This record gives sequence, C-alpha cells and structure tokens, in this order.
Amino acid sequence: MLTTVAVSGYRSLRDVVLPLGALTVITGPNGSGKSNLYRALRLLAATATGSLVASVAREGGLPSLLWAGPEQGGSEGTVRKGPVAVRLGFASDELGYLVDLGIPQVDQRSLFARDPELKREQVFAGPVAKPATLLIDRLRGATRVRDGAWVALAQQLAPFESIVTDLADGDTAPELLSLRRTLGGWRFYDHFRVDVDAPARQPQVGTRSPTLMHGGENIAAVWATIHDAGHGRALDAAVARAFPGARVSVEASDGRFRLVMRQPGLLRPLETGELSDGTLRYLLLCAALLPARPAPLIVLNEPEASLHPDLLEPLAELVVEASAHSQVVVVTHAERLSAPLERAGALTHRLEAHPDGTRIAGQGVLDRPAWTWGSR
Repeated sequence: MLTTVAVSGYRSLRDVVLPLGALTVITGPNGSGKSNLYRALRLLAATATGSLVASVAREGGLPSLLWAGPEQGGSEGTVRKGPVAVRLGFASDELGYLVDLGIPQVDQRSLFARDPELKREQVFAGPVAKPATLLIDRLRGATRVRDGAWVALAQQLAPFESIVTDLADGDTAPELLSLRRTLGGWRFYDHFRVDVDAPARQPQVGTRSPTLMHGGENIAAVWATIHDAGHGRALDAAVARAFPGARVSVEASDGRFRLVMRQPGLLRPLETGELSDGTLRYLLLCAALLPARPAPLIVLNEPEASLHPDLLEPLAELVVEASAHSQVVVVTHAERLSAPLERAGALTHRLEAHPDGTRIAGQGVLDRPAWTWGSR
C-alpha cells in the first residue's frame, strides 16, 4: 500500500507531501490543486510504460508544467538558485521511488526540445530515501546498485531513458520488476465517455477482461468476467442499492457482448444505448471498482460528474467496499460524496490555494511525512 505521495514543482504543487490511507479523499474548492495532484499521479504511473517523457511533452513540455511562482513561494519574484525541476515520488510498504525531471541540455531548436531529461531516479526501502535505504541510485547517465557495497553499472542511460523500463542489468531485476508491477497496476478513471457515440454504449468483441479500460469500452466483458470469477454478488448488490429491483446482465451474439439492464415495470431490458448518462456512468464505476482482479491502487477523479445526487450515497458505499481490496484515492469537490466517505474512516485532505502553492489544510510541520529529494 502507498503510504506517501510527494510532488514538487508541478503546476500549483510547489512542495506537497501527502500521507495516504487505504481510502483517501482529496477535496477542496476549484483552483486548489486537486486536478494537478491527479495529473501528477498519472505522470508518475507513466514511468512503468516508458511513456513519462512523452506524457510530459503532450502536456506542452516541461516549461508548461513548472511551478510558475517564486522558487520559495510568496508573492515576490526572486532569482532561482536551485535546479529547475518537476519531481515526483511515492513510498509504500515495500519500495519507494522518486524521479527528478529537468530542462533538457540540448539546442532549444531541436525537434525534441520539449522532452524533459531524467536527471535523477532512486529506488529505496522504507518511508524515505536516505543513504541507508537506497537500493538503486541513478544520477544523469550513471546508475549504481547496492549489493552489500555500491556497484556501478556499465550501462549508461540516455537522458530520456528510465531505470524502470530501460535498465538492462540483471542484478537490478527483482526491485525493478516489483516497481514496474506496482506502477503498472495503478488504475485511473475520470470523466468516462457516456455520449451517444461512446464505445461503452456499443456492443464489443468479448474476451476475459480483469480490469476496466480507461475509456470504459470493455464494460460488458469486465462485467461478464466478474461474474465468471464468482464475484458477481457484490456487483449485483451495488446495482440494487442504486436502482432498487434492477438487474444488469451480459448478452452475447456472434462473439460480441452487450450490457443490458432490466428494471421493474418494463417489459424488455434496456440496452446501454438507452440508459441515461448518469446510469451508465454509475455502472462504469461499478465495473472499475469491483473488478475480478483488484488493482493495487484505483484513483477516481470527480466520479460524481453526471450522477444524480441520489446516487452519491450508493457510490460512497461502493467506494468503501472497493477499499477493502484495493487502495482507493478519490478526488472530488462533492460534499455529498466526501462526507460519507469521511464518516466511513477515509483519510481526508482538503487542499487550499495559496500564493506559496497548494497547501493541505491543517497540515503542520509535524504532520507532514518525512521526505527528501536528494540532490543532483
């Protein structure tokens, strides 16, 4: 389980260290930094697929992601003394990881000038990276591995390569395999497409699907997989809480699966194309949160979008149930969703906008988890 997430220099997140629980709620007013925290987590997860550099480039390049205020916060500009960087990291019960992204040291006329450089990466044991806990330490192109004593690896990494996906040395395999699996298992869901042409409304080729795709297009296959794995009772209960008397099932024709919903008083089932936006979105959340193979981490960004207020209480129960099998982070500004989650024991962080950058309401010096970024 993740215990800490740290972000530095990313948009409004000048310096944020956030403790996490089995169920964590991130809330706050518009402009407080909730979406930035969600995007920062997605960037961190992109390391597992080797797409971190490309993801930064798609967001406009590193300059567009950087904290725009003074280096130490405040309202008055100063000359920067430290390196220009976006730094992302996490600690967990097993391994921790941090990455330091910097301005590329190439001709700015280069076609790849938007690509950031990976200046430093560290894999560590325990809650914080420090000399005694480091397992793998990459500084620019050079990497060293702790094997009793530090051993320098012969492989030199390019500025766009990561130890997570590009380090070939076999001595690092156990830690990096574990790290890759951890990051690769994170699931992110926000703003499912539910318009008339949404893939989730169309029949899809059916095959066993343990997790819901980000766009929700394989919802019927996921629903069928959950039932096939013997976990359908929880799924049916989640539907019944939101829509009393309703039943959702999967029908197949020529290898294509389609989701149908039977409701009391109707003589025929409703196809997904006939469901309201809110109903379909709720069913997508059911499939995302109760999959046949629970994800280590599920992050939901504003799951209340398009939902009728009466569905927020059933959604809260669904999230709490999911947190028994997966660590769940919910980013929301809906009080009717955050309040019941908090009553159920969720660790709740309220973000606040401030000239110094996003702050966590009520977090004092002693409440902030220990964290160090090291140096270049």
